[in-house]
Amino acid sequence: MTTNPDTRLLLVEDDPNFGMVLKDYLELHDYAVTLCTDGMQGLHMFQKETFDGCILDVMMPLKDGFSLAADIKKADPLMPVIFLTAKAMKADMLEGFRIGADDYITKPFDSEILLCKLKAILQRKATPAPAEKLTATEYNLGSYHFNFKTRLITRGAETQKLSPKEAELLLLLCQYLNDVLPREVALSKIWKDDNYFTARSMDVFVTKLRKYLKGDPSVEIINVHGNGFRLVAPVTEAHVLAPIA
Repeated sequence: MTTNPDTRLLLVEDDPNFGMVLKDYLELHDYAVTLCTDGMQGLHMFQKETFDGCILDVMMPLKDGFSLAADIKKADPLMPVIFLTAKAMKADMLEGFRIGADDYITKPFDSEILLCKLKAILQRKATPAPAEKLTATEYNLGSYHFNFKTRLITRGAETQKLSPKEAELLLLLCQYLNDVLPREVALSKIWKDDNYFTARSMDVFVTKLRKYLKGDPSVEIINVHGNGFRLVAPVTEAHVLAPIA
């Protein structure tokens, strides 16, 4: 995998041996990596330097990874953050996503999967432009047009009004277009909880969205087993539209 050698990552990991091994591995794949060994050092470095993404451990001295991520997101809401940690409890994962993490990876992990996820997250940040992506409320999906503010899906003369949760879920899927939207992310952002009943509720909403979009075979919501859902649609220059003033 080739990457822009100017892509700068902040790696905060309190295990110096593991941190150096991961730093070397990422640098072999053309990332420029700054390693910090505690949360306060990581925050100071983030405030001092410019980075394209952050990889954070959770259990660290002086400042834990959740607190560090919250400070990073407060300073730059669009900064990609990946948690790489041994804390594998569902409650910890949900807390990470609530803070705004782009992914939560538990140790031990597959290094190739980390690289693929990192590349996908950085590409989402770069295309379309982050400021536009943050404020976009309209999307073209094949022959459909989705307006989040009015909660309308239109196709020619056909119009479908969405419920608030349907609109929120479709917006989130659009923001992950052609990439996997993890179940945990949708459940924590929209339902504010991850349990059997909210998961079944989300499945019902996905089924409804599939029904609304079935008129265009190029648009599809795919179930990625054990992970989440992927909205597949052709990407055009007009795919993401900025809000109408």
